[in-house]
Amino acid sequence: MRNIKTIFLREIRAYFNSPMAYIFLVIFAIINGYFFTNTFFLINQSDLRILFGIIPIVYLFFIPAVSMGLIAGEQNTGTIEIITTLPITNSEFVIGKFLAAFTLILLGLAATVVHFITLVYVGTNVDYGAIFSGYFGLALIGAAYASIGTFTSSITENQVVAFILGVFVVLVFYLMDKMLLFVPSGLSGFIQYLSVEYHLSNISRGVIDSRNLIYFASVVGFFLFLTVQSIEVRKWR
Repeated sequence: MRNIKTIFLREIRAYFNSPMAYIFLVIFAIINGYFFTNTFFLINQSDLRILFGIIPIVYLFFIPAVSMGLIAGEQNTGTIEIITTLPITNSEFVIGKFLAAFTLILLGLAATVVHFITLVYVGTNVDYGAIFSGYFGLALIGAAYASIGTFTSSITENQVVAFILGVFVVLVFYLMDKMLLFVPSGLSGFIQYLSVEYHLSNISRGVIDSRNLIYFASVVGFFLFLTVQSIEVRKWR
C-alpha cells in the first residue's frame, strides 16, 4: 500500500506541477458547461440528463489525453528502467498510476457540481437519486476508460500513439450498443453487455444492479492486468 501511495502522489504532483492538469480540467469544465447551459433552459426539466449525455462523449478524448503519458512517458525518458529496479511490484506501479488518472477524472466531475447547484436553485421536483446514481455511473465509466488508457500507454513509448490507441479502444466500447443492427442476433445480447453505454443507462435511471458493478470492475481489472503483463514483457526484452 505504501508503494502505491508513493507512485500515486508522484503522479499527482507531476500532473499539477505542469500546466497539463489545469488545461485539461478547464477545457473539460468549459465544454460540459457550454453544452449544458445551452440546452438546460430549453428542455424545461429538473434533471442533469443533458450533462450526463455529454460527459461520456467528452470522456472519449479527455481520458486518453489524461492517461497517455502515464507509462509511455516513463518508457520514453527511460525512468521506467530505474523504477523496475526499486522494491516495488509492477502491480503496485500500475495501480498507483491508474489511481492518479482516476483522481484527475473525479476532479473533472467535481467541477460539474456547479451545474447541480444551479439545478437545485432554479429547478423543482429535483430527482436527487437519479442525479447521484448518474454521477456514480460517470465515475465508473471514468475508471473503466482510465484503465484502458493506462493499458494503451504501456504498449508504446510514444504518447501520441498511446492517445490514438486509447481513443480507438474507448470508442469501440462506446459504440458497441449502437452497432447491434449490424451483428447477428445471437451475438447482440453479448455485444450489448460489453457496451459501457448500456450499463450507464441502467445506472443513470437509478438502477444500480450488481451486474453493472461486476461489469465495470471486470473491465478495470482486465485492462490493469493486461498493463501489468505488458510491462513484464517489455522488462524482459
